[in-house]
Amino acid sequence: MLRLFTALALPPDIAETLTRRQTGLPGAAWRPVEALHITLSFYGELTRQQADDLDGELSRAGGRGPLTLSLSGVGAFGDGHRAHAVWAGVAPNDALHQLAARCEAAGRRAGLNPPRRTYHPHVTLAYLKGDARPDRVGAWVQGHNLLQSPPFRLDHFGLWSSVTGPHGGTYRLEQEYPL
Repeated sequence: MLRLFTALALPPDIAETLTRRQTGLPGAAWRPVEALHITLSFYGELTRQQADDLDGELSRAGGRGPLTLSLSGVGAFGDGHRAHAVWAGVAPNDALHQLAARCEAAGRRAGLNPPRRTYHPHVTLAYLKGDARPDRVGAWVQGHNLLQSPPFRLDHFGLWSSVTGPHGGTYRLEQEYPL
């Protein structure tokens, strides 16, 4: 079984600038630079045949031209006093939302049932352990909430596999598709 998702890899210079913000939050398991990406759609555990079917559908999801994106702001996922991740946001971009919708639709055409969620494009910077105090998470968010990256251009997206470990997932690019 393969645990698969589609994502946009960040350009190295953008990813490197994010790593400089990965400090000052006790209880944060910071993601390594090679794990920083913008998820488009998550598919879950698939057989090799399902992955092949998905690959065929994803090959038709792009083809509308490169994306120009920028990062804007930071935040935390979780409810109330139980944040479980901190992230960098992606500035609003209709073409990005359309690509994410096409990736989800490709999964459905391949016979999968990807979770239906409101798409919130972001880059996960850290997963938070139980000892991450809410006041420290709030202070970190407040201290970095003016994050603004220069625009960056992406001309492909990828199908990635993930192996979950104690410090988050380890990712491997399985296939690339042109935008």
